[in-house]
Amino acid sequence: MGPWALGGLSLMIFVESGLLFPFLPGDSLLVTAGLLHQSLGLSVAIIALCAFLAAAAGDQVGFFLGHRFGRRWFRPDARVLKTAHLEQAEAFFERHGGAALVLGRFVPVVRTFVPLAAGTSGYPYRRFVVWNLTGAFLWAVGMTVLGSLLGGLPFVADHIDLLAVGLVVVSVLPIVVTALRRSHAARAEERATATTRGEEAAGDRS
Repeated sequence: MGPWALGGLSLMIFVESGLLFPFLPGDSLLVTAGLLHQSLGLSVAIIALCAFLAAAAGDQVGFFLGHRFGRRWFRPDARVLKTAHLEQAEAFFERHGGAALVLGRFVPVVRTFVPLAAGTSGYPYRRFVVWNLTGAFLWAVGMTVLGSLLGGLPFVADHIDLLAVGLVVVSVLPIVVTALRRSHAARAEERATATTRGEEAAGDRS
């Protein structure tokens, strides 16, 4: 199960930044992987290495998308690629410069859009690479080691299965909430459209 878990973790970390899907719970999943590394038959080093490579690669893709396509995919009323998300990331990047790629890596949602903001701003690629690798390394190692250290605490070790389930639930919860919100918004839009059409039809008959 270890290699499959490692592959799934790496894929989700990459998708979070590379494919601009900010609702994937990279932090909690990585901490969980560190917590369960012995049960998974994986070393802390290999988990951290794969997470580092996936995070760095995802940010590279995000930078390229920002540099190549700019803001054209973002809309004020979009469900995921909201203009407000990009504007917040751009403001964060303008305030902190390249260090935003390190600081933002530890902030959900922000870490998805900061590489894109660096690309849209025309930030020099070589400097981006340095900050990107630094942020990805500190985040991957920090989160994995944190999970491993928690797993070494007596209380955590005695309840590791329960805590792991709790972390997984916390990890998946944002995705479920987002899906439910989208479904609710879609149904509300359909009802509003049906009501408008009904009123227009009634007006035509009168």
